[in-house]
Amino acid sequence: MSLRGEGDPAAAGDETAEELLERVRGMVPQALALARAAGGFPGRWKAIAAKLGALPACLSDLSSHPCFAKNALCRELLQSVAATLAEAADLAARCREPPPDGRLRTQSAIDALAGRLDLNLRDCALLIKTGVLSDASGPLPPAEPDAAVTAAAQADVRELLARLQIGHTEAKNRAVDGLLEALHQDEKSVLSVLGRANVSAMVQLLTASAPVVREKAATVICQVAESGTCEGLLVSEGVLPPLIRLAESGSLVGREKAAVTLQRLSTSPDVARAIVGHGGAGPLIEICQTGDSISQSAAAGALKNLSAVPEVRQALADEGIVRVMVSLLDCGAVVGSKEHAAECLQNLTSSNDSLRRAVVSEGGLRSLLLYLDGPLPPESAVGALRNLVGAVSPDSLVSLGVLPRLVHVLRVGSIGAQQAAAGAICRISSSAEMKRVVGEHGCMPLLVRLLEAKSNGAREVAAQALASLVSCPPNAREMRKDDKGVPSLVQLLEPNPANTAKKYAIACLLTLSAAKRCKKLMISHGAIGYLKKLSDMDVAGARKLLERLERGRLRSLFSRN
Repeated sequence: MSLRGEGDPAAAGDETAEELLERVRGMVPQALALARAAGGFPGRWKAIAAKLGALPACLSDLSSHPCFAKNALCRELLQSVAATLAEAADLAARCREPPPDGRLRTQSAIDALAGRLDLNLRDCALLIKTGVLSDASGPLPPAEPDAAVTAAAQADVRELLARLQIGHTEAKNRAVDGLLEALHQDEKSVLSVLGRANVSAMVQLLTASAPVVREKAATVICQVAESGTCEGLLVSEGVLPPLIRLAESGSLVGREKAAVTLQRLSTSPDVARAIVGHGGAGPLIEICQTGDSISQSAAAGALKNLSAVPEVRQALADEGIVRVMVSLLDCGAVVGSKEHAAECLQNLTSSNDSLRRAVVSEGGLRSLLLYLDGPLPPESAVGALRNLVGAVSPDSLVSLGVLPRLVHVLRVGSIGAQQAAAGAICRISSSAEMKRVVGEHGCMPLLVRLLEAKSNGAREVAAQALASLVSCPPNAREMRKDDKGVPSLVQLLEPNPANTAKKYAIACLLTLSAAKRCKKLMISHGAIGYLKKLSDMDVAGARKLLERLERGRLRSLFSRN
């Protein structure tokens, strides 16, 4: 709201709100009469007269509000209306004769006056109808000192939030400055009084004509989004399109804040779809290539979230996401960018053969392997590698050094990374030759160790890999030599429905049961009791393995007798 200086005839001085209201009411008839009598531009003056004629009703509604006398916003609005009326009377009086300033300047002045009248009428309606007055007034502070301080702070914040909705751009700019300071000092108080109208006003400021206001509004919205309390409200109030435009063509700070906010909001699949639908993928991909380290990491994180939604993956590929993510793996500005890129590639290649081929053709497999050479291989990179190994020939896998990297992951990686590595080994072991090569790289004992993992998923994938590999005689011999191999597999025969590894454990034990020593180990560790229960449950292979073990036990019994 544009306030006049002390020398202005419309300034309120020491008038009370009621006195100021009466003075403004008294100014309306004169301004209206002069507007109706003004010469030149009859259509424009007729529209201004109509707006002036609507003022008394608005002022009446405003003065009847319970918070009228005690709210500073009412007083400031009346000051602004008084200034507009004084200007209207002055301009209309000058337009009784040929325009002294020339026709074009006079027309511009009339249009500016009409705009100020529109703003006054809109602000008056907002104060009355949207609850801004009540929000800005707030409750009286409680008696307790700490509670009083909190309530007073909330009352100040309510007024700042209300000021986002009324007045000129400069007034809103000052309100955003105050809100940023309030968020810095006491974020909780600000968030506790946020409402739909306040959020809507902040979103509208993202499209303000002044770049500095857009930038500050983006900073406020970014902090609100990161608090995790208003994501749904921001999206429902239309924050996505202006954020995407800001990410595309805003200032450096504006693009950064837009990218960070989109990263936060895109964790919801519905919002991720909406971002892609509004054309948000392109600007985010562009930031990954040209932004600074913070905005690049945020944009990559947002794209990672988008790629988690299967139905938008092809649209992302059409925007060129594969090449950019591979490039980030090679030369991302920060570690976070590389991690997001690896996870994005993992998502993109999880179920789409054409995207797997695209990643390989862009050099993604080689980039992932280089990324895995660190002391703690990232789980997402191993997952992406697991998805890609089926799209590459066995000879290429060997020549690129895939197996040594997988062995490295099985030795030092997290459980999730080890599980992904075991999954990659399952996919690689599609031929007798590759099974032999995998065994020669020392995978068998590492997979046996993984059978004891706390994660059911890791145990299942390890058992699946071993069930495939033991069909190769050298691998079976190595498995039989491992003291933990058979006992760990027997433990996986637990008939609990949550145990999804049991069918692979049975398949592996069936192969190993050809050796007498392994049969004895299975029996001594209680395999028969488990298998009886699994046979009753019709688990594949359980009855066959049970018969083989019981036959061996009977032979042993007869031979002793």
